[in-house]
Amino acid sequence: MIEPQPAIQPQQSNLTGSANGKKRRFGGTEAQIRSALKFYKVLAYLTGSMLLLLCAELIARYAFGQYLFAGGTNAVTGQPHGFGFADAEPAGVIGGLNLSVAVLIVHGWMYVVYLISNFRLWSLMRWPFAKLIILALGGVVPFLSFFVEKKFHADVDAELAANPQAPQRY
Repeated sequence: MIEPQPAIQPQQSNLTGSANGKKRRFGGTEAQIRSALKFYKVLAYLTGSMLLLLCAELIARYAFGQYLFAGGTNAVTGQPHGFGFADAEPAGVIGGLNLSVAVLIVHGWMYVVYLISNFRLWSLMRWPFAKLIILALGGVVPFLSFFVEKKFHADVDAELAANPQAPQRY
């Protein structure tokens, strides 16, 4: 004779899981996560620094009408222009390298690489989508990348310490 069994089996207690009873799993090994975290940290500081330079450049351009130039010839006097600010309109320097535009371009491409580092860390940690948005805002709001990096670095360390079984996939 077959013994009757309850339709719902009792749940096993999960001491290492999160508060809702699910096991925490990451999208990679601990080494992969730490590598992504280091890549993100470097890009956060570089992008944040370039954003501050960009803000200074925009203030110089729109508040004072000046561009930062390296080299070229002074348009008014004909003397060589070494390094410094010159009038934006009309052009104060002929030739030379417009460092103001270079800052714009470098920050733009650096932000793209910063977004890649954000996505890599976010996907390995399997965080909610809102955290990806916060990470991305770090590259467009001045000083925010420094604070966000510090907070998320601590979050990653805490999650790795709290879930030592989670990263071992292989």
